Amino acid sequence: MKQATILKLAAIAGALALSATQAVAATIDWTNWTSNTAGTISGGVSVTHTGPSSLLLGFPSWTPTSTWADGVLIGNAPPASGNMLATTGGTNTVNSIVFSQPITNPVFAIWSLGQPGVTATFDFINATPTFVAGGPNAEFGGVAFTVAGQSAFGQEANGSLVFGGTFTSISWTNPLFENYYGFTVGINGGTPGTPVIPVPAAAWLLGSGLMGLLAFSRRRKVAA
Repeated sequence: MKQATILKLAAIAGALALSATQAVAATIDWTNWTSNTAGTISGGVSVTHTGPSSLLLGFPSWTPTSTWADGVLIGNAPPASGNMLATTGGTNTVNSIVFSQPITNPVFAIWSLGQPGVTATFDFINATPTFVAGGPNAEFGGVAFTVAGQSAFGQEANGSLVFGGTFTSISWTNPLFENYYGFTVGINGGTPGTPVIPVPAAAWLLGSGLMGLLAFSRRRKVAA
């Protein structure tokens, strides 16, 4: 393959990589909770929650932004007004979030899960989480939570995850007690039909494009 062709392919690969990154970037509309059982999302989606929880308004700050938004899959953290639901866990009661219409690849933010020396966990029942971002919170510090199988857990842990697929509800338990920890849920831009694209999909788009270019180049060379 001539050097000029290689350089051309490299340039196209760079453009594909950029377009793949742009394709997965998403502005998330987070739930505006009006009580511990009900909330709304821009675009006409209503959300209900069942399970032990309380509504927190104006706390936490959901900062630093990088803890909950990686800038690729999730473009923004929950609003700094701190609207979230809090729970203490310690029971096998099933919590459920129900959407008023099917949502593709919903995102879930968790704040202050556990504390130093004390682990807390979200054990999801009907959805498998994929870790997106994590780190400290402005209020108590901490680290990113860990995702293994259908569970997210940690000690003073924070971050966001995405559920790949289309859901009308997400259910989980919080079997381990801790003073309290918070959560909220969001969707891509208030448009249920426009999903957050998982990283593997973006990588597949890039890889398949490169494979097609290489195959095309080889066919051109044989034809010549």
